[in-house]
Amino acid sequence: MSAPLDILRRVRLFAELDDRELEQLAQQLHERRFPEGAEVTSEGAGGAGFFVIAEGNADVSVGGEHRASLRPGDFFGEIALIDTGLRSASITAATDLLCYGLTPWEFRPFVEEHPKVGWALLQVLARRLRDAQAQSS
Repeated sequence: MSAPLDILRRVRLFAELDDRELEQLAQQLHERRFPEGAEVTSEGAGGAGFFVIAEGNADVSVGGEHRASLRPGDFFGEIALIDTGLRSASITAATDLLCYGLTPWEFRPFVEEHPKVGWALLQVLARRLRDAQAQSS
């Protein structure tokens, strides 16, 4: 399972983890493929998955407005890891997309064992909240 491990090494959320910890996380990942143009997540829809992009690019939109482009090493769905609520954005595959995903019930025990990942997740969420507030001003 070297591909998921290689991609996890590039994800800033997991930068503090050593290879043993990354391997433990990689073993829990599920491969998901989406063809170009496919809607990966829909804003306002339910969702309980976190994804890391291994190959391809994706577009992020909120309220029909383009907000960001994602590439290998980027991730999305981190809010769903915490509250399993409605999706805050739509993600569309700009190219064929290979992702690795986790559900909250798979990720939570890992974070509880590795609190530095929880702290990194909080930092990401705070940064994204600030960005969202700046864009709405």
